[in-house]
Amino acid sequence: MKKMFVMAAAAVALCGCGKSNDNPLFNEFSTPFGIAPFAEITIEHYREGLLKGMEEQKAEIEAIVNCSEEPTFANTIEAMDRSGELLRKVSGTFSPLSGSNSTDEMRALEKELSPLFSAHSDDIYMNDALFARVKSVYDSRESLELSAEQSKVLENIYKRFVRSGAELTPEQKAQLRELNKELSMLQLTFTQNLLHETNNTFVTVESIEELAGLPEENIAAAAKMAEQNGQPGKWMFNMQRPSCNPVLQYCDNRELREKVYNAYYNRGNQDNDYDNKAISAKIVALRLEKARLMGFDNYAQLALDSRMAKTPEAVYALLDQVWAPAVKKAQEEIADIRKEIRKEGKNFEPAGWDYLYYLDKAKKAKYAVDEQQIRAYLEIDNVMQGVFYVANKLYGLTFKEITAEVPSYEPTAKAYEVIDKDGSTLAIFYSDNFPRESKRAGAWCTSFRSQSYKGEERIIPIVINCCNMTAATESSPALQSIDNVETIFHEFGHALHSFMRDVKYNGAGGVERDFVELPSQINEHWAFHPEVLAVYAKHYQTGEIIPMELVKKIEESSKYGQGFATVEYLAASLSDMDLHVLTEIPENLNVMEFEAQKLAERGIPQQILPRYRMTNFSHTMGGGYTAGYYSYMWAEVLDADAFDAFAETGDIFNPEVAAKFRTYVLTPGGIDDGMTMYKAFRGREPKIDALLRNRGL
Repeated sequence: MKKMFVMAAAAVALCGCGKSNDNPLFNEFSTPFGIAPFAEITIEHYREGLLKGMEEQKAEIEAIVNCSEEPTFANTIEAMDRSGELLRKVSGTFSPLSGSNSTDEMRALEKELSPLFSAHSDDIYMNDALFARVKSVYDSRESLELSAEQSKVLENIYKRFVRSGAELTPEQKAQLRELNKELSMLQLTFTQNLLHETNNTFVTVESIEELAGLPEENIAAAAKMAEQNGQPGKWMFNMQRPSCNPVLQYCDNRELREKVYNAYYNRGNQDNDYDNKAISAKIVALRLEKARLMGFDNYAQLALDSRMAKTPEAVYALLDQVWAPAVKKAQEEIADIRKEIRKEGKNFEPAGWDYLYYLDKAKKAKYAVDEQQIRAYLEIDNVMQGVFYVANKLYGLTFKEITAEVPSYEPTAKAYEVIDKDGSTLAIFYSDNFPRESKRAGAWCTSFRSQSYKGEERIIPIVINCCNMTAATESSPALQSIDNVETIFHEFGHALHSFMRDVKYNGAGGVERDFVELPSQINEHWAFHPEVLAVYAKHYQTGEIIPMELVKKIEESSKYGQGFATVEYLAASLSDMDLHVLTEIPENLNVMEFEAQKLAERGIPQQILPRYRMTNFSHTMGGGYTAGYYSYMWAEVLDADAFDAFAETGDIFNPEVAAKFRTYVLTPGGIDDGMTMYKAFRGREPKIDALLRNRGL
């Protein structure tokens, strides 16, 4: 039982890890707001800190187990909740950087420590004596007069023990330990492979004539990328969306679009050293083995047991309800695309690499709206002012830039003090918007430090939005697409959730996976409202506020393309579920062939692929959203219905509705389950009508 702790202690001894005074992670950060002094921390400091953090938590857990007093909430549950403070501090500093500023040394350390972290968690949640104390408190919970938050923490800890195998036999626990260790390493390898494939898969162009139709700023960025990679006089595109997406949307060269399309969708499927097919198949097989060991028929049942949806059947019911109208809408878009192809005097059947290009032409023809024209009004610093404006109007927050005053982990990231309506500091916010080789693809919100309490003092969170937006060039500022602006508002919704969370216990901080997207997705609803556009949508050359005529075109055309967007999202969600409801794994499973077969059976248009294919689907194969990518659609039912609560009053900034949303959704963390919180806000369960209406379905 003590195997992992012996391993950790041995590792500490091998690297000479005591709690050295020269390691900044072992001292209070004497910096503004207690932000980590990033520049002073070395990879050896992180190694030492993570190992020492596990060692200290081990001692804290042993003290709980060896306590001679009868188990109580204070000496068992609260003591567990407070344990691991150093490990949280070091992990909270290291983990965000491993995704945004990854280095070879960081990736090596992740692989080195992955089995130790897995075993460390198992040693806690498979500890029979510890579970006996937890169960004793849980069984007597009705007589303890606990607060709502304390009751939830107790429930969460008890259920985590059960879901982590505390009730298994010794032989089963040993088996589960090995499964957890292997899965942890496979998921990490998948993620690291994808990082390499995204940033090191290039399509190179030797003649500028091949780039006809591509905006000047994208041509300039491609030339810069080529020069940085030792190819001056050429143009290169990697598989970060700001680099490759404009090619698919604007480039006249069909052959180039095809090359970029295939390179993007086949990341991890290149039969090279970074291929993820066999890794994905092994992950699926081990997850099924784990589910069976835990008494479930398939992994989706195990994953959904702790979410709002509860069952695979409930997930499929939602996805299937939207699939048919989405495919119908996509077929209408494809018909429009065929018309655009015919207008050019051509007669080929559109392929996947034609969709965005000709859809853009069809959108211009139908609505006289030009995304390139709109981008001129969407400079990223101005967009951020729009984001802050919405937060101020809804919740009274203000934002003071403090970039020069606080430690910097990345020169292009900006830091802000978030000030609440009563004048107190609510949080620190880093906005990290631009791609770089060390940053993984996509957009996400994370924290260097989560909100917590030290006695009665609220410890403010330090929150980061990491995005991969279009960067400035020598000839153009950082002008964004409509989709990028929505993403910025989306991720800031997550940030708002992190700013406002106010819980006493670490174990009450999290919400269900399929509830977590509600705060982010509802924030998107304000992005293109005329009042908000008037604040931030200013022409980068003239300063002119976006004309109302253009605003109306944005509104009129906003639902166009939802067929494609909805089908590609649903295809990924269904593929995720289809793999994780398997009760038997086919011999020599090829995840790409499985995905293609299942989607063909559902009648997916051949011009559309899943938003992420299985070998680059980090949401599910990297963990996090396993059997859970449906969560965005599940939460969209909530966010569309929740925004209606504002719209129904005739004021999308209605202060009373905003106050209720803050009180019942943003502040409580996971003190209640998601549906309880939603019903407290809305007064009823959500309806799907608003979702279908918003997507034009």
